[in-house]
Amino acid sequence: MKNIRKQFLYTLMMISYGLFSACSTQENPREVIDFNLDWKFSLGDFPEATEPDFDDTAWRSLELPHDWSIEGSFSEQHPTTPEGGALPAGKGWYRKAFTVPKTYEQKEVWIEFDGVYSNSEVWINGHYLGKRPNGYIGFKYDLSPYLTYGDSTNLIAVKVDNEDQPNSRWYTGSGIYRNVRMVAANKLHVDHWGTFVTTPEINDQHAKVSLAVQLKNASVAEEEYTLVSIILNSEEKEVARQESSGQVKAGQVEQVEHSLEVENAKLWRVEDPYLYTVISEVYQNGKKKDVYSTPLGIRYFEFDPEKGFSLNGVQKKILGVCLHHDLGALGAAVNKRAIQRQLEILKEMGVNAIRTAHNPPASELLELCDEMGFIVQDEAFDVWKKRKAKEDYHKDWDEWHQRDLQDMIKRDRNHPSIMMWSIGNEIREQFDSTGLVITRALANIVKELDTTRPVTAALTENEPEKNFIYQSGALDLLGFNYKHEAYSDFPETYPGESIIASESMSALATRGFYQMPSDSVMRWPIAHDIPLVTGNDEFSVSAYDHVSAYWGSTHEETWKTIKALDHMAGLFVWTGFDYLGEPIPYPYPARSSYFGIVDLAGFPKDAYYMYQSEWTDKPVLHIYPHWNWQDGELVDVWAYYSQADEVELFLNGKSIGVEKKRGDDLHVMWRVPYQKGTLKAVSKKDGKVVLEKEIHTAAEAYQIQTVADRNELSADGKDLSFITVEVKDQEGNLVPYADHLIEFEITGPGRIVGVDNGYQASLESFKAPFRKAFHGKCLVIIQSERTSGAIHLVAKSEGLKSGDVTLKVN
Repeated sequence: MKNIRKQFLYTLMMISYGLFSACSTQENPREVIDFNLDWKFSLGDFPEATEPDFDDTAWRSLELPHDWSIEGSFSEQHPTTPEGGALPAGKGWYRKAFTVPKTYEQKEVWIEFDGVYSNSEVWINGHYLGKRPNGYIGFKYDLSPYLTYGDSTNLIAVKVDNEDQPNSRWYTGSGIYRNVRMVAANKLHVDHWGTFVTTPEINDQHAKVSLAVQLKNASVAEEEYTLVSIILNSEEKEVARQESSGQVKAGQVEQVEHSLEVENAKLWRVEDPYLYTVISEVYQNGKKKDVYSTPLGIRYFEFDPEKGFSLNGVQKKILGVCLHHDLGALGAAVNKRAIQRQLEILKEMGVNAIRTAHNPPASELLELCDEMGFIVQDEAFDVWKKRKAKEDYHKDWDEWHQRDLQDMIKRDRNHPSIMMWSIGNEIREQFDSTGLVITRALANIVKELDTTRPVTAALTENEPEKNFIYQSGALDLLGFNYKHEAYSDFPETYPGESIIASESMSALATRGFYQMPSDSVMRWPIAHDIPLVTGNDEFSVSAYDHVSAYWGSTHEETWKTIKALDHMAGLFVWTGFDYLGEPIPYPYPARSSYFGIVDLAGFPKDAYYMYQSEWTDKPVLHIYPHWNWQDGELVDVWAYYSQADEVELFLNGKSIGVEKKRGDDLHVMWRVPYQKGTLKAVSKKDGKVVLEKEIHTAAEAYQIQTVADRNELSADGKDLSFITVEVKDQEGNLVPYADHLIEFEITGPGRIVGVDNGYQASLESFKAPFRKAFHGKCLVIIQSERTSGAIHLVAKSEGLKSGDVTLKVN
């Protein structure tokens, strides 16, 4: 048994490296090959690069996914503009040489791209395969007619044209930034995105599972088949099975439908996202020809005009955040561990839902939402025919929107986490009659492929007679952006309609920067009496929850409203994380957003703990700001707390007073004359201590402390460890104004793939082996190589005691 397992693991390793042999076929006759390794890349335009004999020896060798924009330098002169992250775009080419075994001559072989930004064109051995303008959608090309087999080399070339700018309102990245696979299947096989699983009936005794399978026959003769459908539980035990037989004509696709029952089904819940797997096995003359797996989460949900949202019969607020697709210092290049880290941070905050703003996301995000228990609003478009940026998707709308929307639905519809399809965000057609026709057409496209989920859109116009998308009558769920003052009136304004706050807040903050007094709300960029910029914190925004964009609100303002209204299904906060681009309220050198509850490096801002105190059942006590000020300066001290009745504040052992939340307030505050020493908060319930927290005045910076989020990595060349680097005094207190330049040295089977500090106006490279601390913190991201061993990272700065961390790579 040990030798069999060893051979299996060896074969997986060969597949992951893209190495083939004539004897590589395993039990599953379908082979899915990681096609990310051994690409050549160059910036610029090389029309001759389509030809196999083109000389690319001077090109850079790299591994996908790859985003060349994040590797560049910031400049206000880049045509992407600061709105697009102030990073370069342009044109680039990729090439990959590979061989395929002779056995593949009898198979259908295709290549799958999960996303290329943007305007990709692909050639194989000099033959043109096609173009895909949309940078966020996955696509495939059939390679079989053009391949050479055996020892002969094949050459695939990809042109990426992201030159026409600006084409987005946020950072997009450039290149083949999502994963690529090559698939080899027998002529008779389950088609690409060829299954659709639904659960039309669920009760206490059983769940009925309906499965539609698209069987493709790529041969020149009619073929007989037997299709076997098997449902496995999470322990990989079979719980249901059905089979049927038939014929598929040559060159045709036949849909086969099965109906299965799962007894005593375990439901998918956000607290316990239980997953089944549906296995589709295709046989011909008793021989297995294909195996295809489909995720299955058994759950039911409802949006109700009066009661809001319920999941499996239990009323539940959707507590969501919007996420753009970039991963901070990694740019747009997809990494599953980086996405998982974001979701872990949000889960700890109490988030239970994600809106994919404003485009189809990476498949890895949806897989993780299935596994971790997040409800998803899957969004297709930011624009229709009317543009928002000069070179955006409106140029491709007429030719491509139907195909792009269909492909998104077909790719994503088996994910149990998805419970809403959004056909657009703040679409300008809502203001004229063209919105009537387009909305109905898009909703029909969705309904032709999936009737199990509501169609929604994120609207900005809340007067019914002025909103033509609403007037179309095609939406099942109304989403409204930034209308918290009107939500209480919506049952009368939109009788019988289900409502969700599809985008809310747009509160602004910079981690670690505080501006007082904090009890006056500032709307930016509308002029107000208190300047946003002081001293060394240029291009910063106060992290008290008292600043928002003029169209939005503070975090507390909108959440208090949503919390009190049963008819509101929930909300999506703009945004969970800061993201590259859209640096409102500042001009360059600001180059990333201020909207996040978590900064670009993944460090929570203070509002994070307000949500944690409201959205989780755990005891919370968070006091801020830091305790390094001028003697006698009046400092506003805020506290978020839960599972308690009151909080008492002490300064150097002397009580400053007890505070309780008043009315619907979500925090308490003391105005304290600063005095060096210790600030201590004690939360109590019924007179008993729940939690205690202390903040100490920090002395001079003395040392660097490094903490890895994970100390063991997989030797797969993809795994990541995010290492927080903090500047501390001799007693271990964070030095809140520390901005030391931290240099990194690394040895062992790993490399630095990103650095950051969360400062929205930092122009330092995300790829350098150094970073300045910002408010005492910065981040370094380590990626494993394909060798086991120990990675040792040293963080050092002149005048400070160095910090280090060791990671084990297995």
